[in-house]
Amino acid sequence: MLKRKKLLSILFMGIFFISGCGLELVAMGAAGAGSGTYFYINGELKTDYYYSFDKVWSACEKTVADMHGLDVEPKKEIGTGTISTIIDNEKVLLFVKYKAKNVTTVSVRVGMIGDKLSSQLLHDKIGDNIVRK
Repeated sequence: MLKRKKLLSILFMGIFFISGCGLELVAMGAAGAGSGTYFYINGELKTDYYYSFDKVWSACEKTVADMHGLDVEPKKEIGTGTISTIIDNEKVLLFVKYKAKNVTTVSVRVGMIGDKLSSQLLHDKIGDNIVRK
């Protein structure tokens, strides 16, 4: 009986450690659904801004300029756009997408696998630049 309890506890701990990120995402999705929060999925930090696409795009460009981005490559189309740059020796990708009238989604990826803290910093600066305009 003691062996079985040990085996079960090891099994549950293994599942917890292996699937910790998945459980975190499920909990985060349940808590943040519809509340305009940030979602960190697959190395990208994504949120909605309740402003027009053009205003958010301008704020993203200003953020890259304020952060002294190098090798900036903006690609803007109707309703979508990407800005690729290098900030502090890290590759940064900003994905801007029209979602609805006065709702624009922005995803930020810093580095190859993503950096949540740096992405959050960029989102904060984008939000500040939207408000200033």
